[in-house]
Amino acid sequence: LAEAMAHHGAEVTAIDMADASLSVARLHQLESKLEIDYQKSSAEQFAQSHGGEFDIVTCLEMLEHVPEPAKVIQACHDLVRPGGTVFFSTINRNPKSYLFAIIGAEYVLNLLPRGTHDYARFIKPSELAAWSRESNLDLQDQIGMAYNPLSKKYSLEPNVDVNYIACYTRPETAA
Repeated sequence: LAEAMAHHGAEVTAIDMADASLSVARLHQLESKLEIDYQKSSAEQFAQSHGGEFDIVTCLEMLEHVPEPAKVIQACHDLVRPGGTVFFSTINRNPKSYLFAIIGAEYVLNLLPRGTHDYARFIKPSELAAWSRESNLDLQDQIGMAYNPLSKKYSLEPNVDVNYIACYTRPETAA
């Protein structure tokens, strides 16, 4: 995502806590020659020194892997300027998502290493919405994502049963 945004002219800062991920990203950056500021930091740490600096903040496929998603959501609020946009993507928690995201993706199709996901950490859209409201973010829209294993293509769809993306904005003024 960072490279795609930079390719389209965005000024991009990308953070990650994993040294291995950052090393791979920086190696790929040498080939792409795109200007991306990669930094090792948690969202919470980064928000302390970069509050309100960003027009758009993306937090994709991460919330279901952190111990306290509400704190990350608050950090995303703090990072985006008033009037800015925050995108979250995560996995819904229900039997269908267990079947597709864990059994299907990890054990049948081997798209992800086994054990990548913990069903108990999946996040219902209502939970994401509640945490976002607590952080003073306003829901604008949400949409589902689907993967077709035959065509190996992803698509957007109205159904948010498994993977979904939600778009929030930080109000111009405090509520």
